[in-house]
Amino acid sequence: MTLEALRDGDPRQVGPYALLGRLGEGGMGVVYLGQGPDGTRVAVKLIHARMDADAGFRRRFAREVAAAKRVARFCTAPVLDADVEGDVAYLVTEYVEGPSLRDVVSESGPLTGSALDGLAAAMAMALRAIHGAGVVHRDLKPSNVLLSQVGPKVIDFGIAQLADAEMSSAIVGTPAYMSPEQVSGARIGPASDIFSWGCTVGFAAGGVPPFGSGSVPTILLRILNEPPDLRGLAGPLHDLVLAAMAKTPADRPTAQDLLDHLSTSSSSPPSPAPPPSHLAT
Repeated sequence: MTLEALRDGDPRQVGPYALLGRLGEGGMGVVYLGQGPDGTRVAVKLIHARMDADAGFRRRFAREVAAAKRVARFCTAPVLDADVEGDVAYLVTEYVEGPSLRDVVSESGPLTGSALDGLAAAMAMALRAIHGAGVVHRDLKPSNVLLSQVGPKVIDFGIAQLADAEMSSAIVGTPAYMSPEQVSGARIGPASDIFSWGCTVGFAAGGVPPFGSGSVPTILLRILNEPPDLRGLAGPLHDLVLAAMAKTPADRPTAQDLLDHLSTSSSSPPSPAPPPSHLAT
């Protein structure tokens, strides 16, 4: 993640954490690089004031933080601390040092071979842990997968639905990686994350989002009605990603199914299928 200098209006201290710089900003708030009293570096998400002032939001935030703390640490950036009652609401997670999948693919090209297989398995393992804790990520995408020295780590899980509740008139998440049920406004469950897993693996393998680029309405219509572009994928992994991107949630594998198939897949896949004509280059 890219570290930027603190701006004039940014706090220098949140609770016991000294803030060292900005890591990013999203619908929920600003993420800072922080340092705890023991010197440990952490990621501190400071919730936007417009949400922070609402008592109902604070209650939902407390519930989601409690659920996120139950998620197993392996392949995720675990929740370490939070304050839902103080003057400023914030969430603290492990700081993962490493570039995002989006940045790596944009700068160095698609992943192949064991790097791609390892990414798919690590994300599936993270989703198994997240779903096992009763949490739905809701915004799995290449910028929320960090490639650390110890392997891929999924970040920003568990609280995206809070932004959904506060911003009901806006599209929450990145359109290119949303599930059909997110697009249509239907109930969101673990199967939605499975669809986003498929989109993210497809991006990693092909270097482009599986439903292309363009205006938001165009992308959303493709998600609802058209097959994905899975260039760069072949054999068992191609078939698994395609199954994960079924339009109907009940037709998709679970995170455990993904892991089971990834651990037994053949290493000699056939040639990949050509991309849909509307996305071919």
